[in-house]
Amino acid sequence: MCEHSGETRGWGNRDTMIIPNALWRVPTGGLGSLRAIGCYFSSSPCTRSQHRSSFLPATMSTAGIFAVDHVPQGSHQRSGSGFTVEAMFQQIMHAVHQSHRDIAELRQECHELRLANASLERQVREGLQYNMYNSRNGTPGFMTPAPPSPQLRPKLSPFLNHSIPAITTTSPDTSYYRPSPLGDNSLTAFPYTNRDIPGFYVVIPAGGAGTRLWPLSRESHPKFLLDLTLKGRSLIQATWDRLLPLVSAARTTVVAGPGHVKSIHEQLPDLLVDNLFCEPGPKDSMAAIGLAAAVLATRDPDAVIGSFAADHMISGDEAFLSAVAEAVEVAKKGYLVTIGIAPSHPSTGFGYIRLGDKLGMKEAPNARLVSSFKEKPDARTAAQYIGTGAYRWNAGMFVTKATVLLDLLSEYKPDLAEGLKKIAAAWNNETLRQQVLSEVWPTLEKIPIDNAVAEPAAAEGRVAVVPATFGWDDVGDFSSLADLLPAEASQPRILGDAHLVLTEQVAGGIVVPGSGRLITCLGVDDLVIVDMPDTLLVTTRARSQEVKRLVKKARDSGWKQLL
Repeated sequence: MCEHSGETRGWGNRDTMIIPNALWRVPTGGLGSLRAIGCYFSSSPCTRSQHRSSFLPATMSTAGIFAVDHVPQGSHQRSGSGFTVEAMFQQIMHAVHQSHRDIAELRQECHELRLANASLERQVREGLQYNMYNSRNGTPGFMTPAPPSPQLRPKLSPFLNHSIPAITTTSPDTSYYRPSPLGDNSLTAFPYTNRDIPGFYVVIPAGGAGTRLWPLSRESHPKFLLDLTLKGRSLIQATWDRLLPLVSAARTTVVAGPGHVKSIHEQLPDLLVDNLFCEPGPKDSMAAIGLAAAVLATRDPDAVIGSFAADHMISGDEAFLSAVAEAVEVAKKGYLVTIGIAPSHPSTGFGYIRLGDKLGMKEAPNARLVSSFKEKPDARTAAQYIGTGAYRWNAGMFVTKATVLLDLLSEYKPDLAEGLKKIAAAWNNETLRQQVLSEVWPTLEKIPIDNAVAEPAAAEGRVAVVPATFGWDDVGDFSSLADLLPAEASQPRILGDAHLVLTEQVAGGIVVPGSGRLITCLGVDDLVIVDMPDTLLVTTRARSQEVKRLVKKARDSGWKQLL
């Protein structure tokens, strides 16, 4: 404010409206002449004569404070630029109203996003009650009573059947199992006969070592084999449970490395031996999904496949199943289809999908073309994406005809496609399969499916997206894992036996008491403490994404046996 702003009289009873870039004081009696009582932040120091003779200087660009005095109708004071006060006021009020409309739309979208993700928090913070179901084949297959002994309850450890001293827990010797506690199957009985999609095959890529969750996740026992919510089901088991309403066990496949085959069969006893495709070595998602597509295409040329990672958490099964069913309908039209997750915050850890025009399909009313795929952005760019409302998170879920995927691969990566088809042709002969795998697999290009086919196909209008509203998280580091675990206010999250953790004046963070030793913390906030029998990790939540750097350093230093 300048030194002359105190000249204005009669401030007390005037109506006040706060609008962008200015504070206007307008008398109840009507619109009249405007006399500046404030100083304009972008103009030069004001004088008494400037206040009396000018209104809204052309140089003003940020804000000002004005008082409006009533004058008789018909009196029009003009600014230096020639606009009447009424015209300028109307323009400003129009901008205000437009801003209010935009804010209302943003609030509505935020409300919908909060609803979409609320169930994820609720389900990981509250215990789910187990109900009994009947499986497709008529046997009581989806639920059993809780283990009878507290010593056997899996809630004390994220490991289900893993031989680490002091924390190993053993599930009851039974072929029955529970529904996914990470979704809604335990609460909602889906009409399975109506949910089944004929000709639809599920592909579950189970790869990666989860290095950002080391030392909890190891190469020999990666995160998809862990129960990261202490509900009694690992991430791959939860994925199986979630998708089973759409397909039978005969149409559910898993792609994994040789080191995980035994553990996967133990955790998924209903998985058919012929439906576990073993890849000799890690070649990223394109080779894994492409292998499954090539083999399934030989079994069923009309097969529609859906790829869903084994190590993601999803809440809102109803919304998830509906989105997948819609994606299948779009895939039948020859599109490569992905499922876009409504972003709850401007994450820098996920890729993004820019929504294009609606497809206008009756069977898939929400489906749109993919305008483009975006790599993981910085914080500013991510915020801009969220602000437009035209972006969704890329969760790496793809649905398409197996033959369409192979055709796209032949077009964009012909050598990779040829190699996979050669392997698929020999797949049914065990001896020949191993021979061809040993010859061809090492030569295949290591590339994600996004870079191999999704991005170039999207540029040609051949990729569609089904925007979805279910909660989703890839549990990519200890910070994101901490957000999914329950805790008292301002207390650290504990993944394991809470009796082994004592804290005083500690806020935030996550503690994994995996060694059986007592862990005590005093006056430290937002720490990540992972205490395993053979390894101790201490870092902060802010740097949890960098844990993989420690893994590399440990490998280079000769500690490979601990990785």
